[in-house]
Amino acid sequence: MEKLTINIPEAKSALVKQILSELGVTFQQDIHKSSSSYRKKIVKVSTWSIDDIKVFEESTKAFESLKPQQW
Repeated sequence: MEKLTINIPEAKSALVKQILSELGVTFQQDIHKSSSSYRKKIVKVSTWSIDDIKVFEESTKAFESLKPQQW
């Protein structure tokens, strides 16, 4: 099935929906989330300090400096 988004004038919306329904088209309702729900999620995002990132950089350098043993 193909997804299609169209802009319909308010005055013609009911008519267009009726015609499309008769043709077997299904409609997906818009999900409008409030901005407060997004704010709650954003607040939960953790922040890393420079010291936290240094640990990763040091670990990367240590890993890259490893040399495999020859057999």
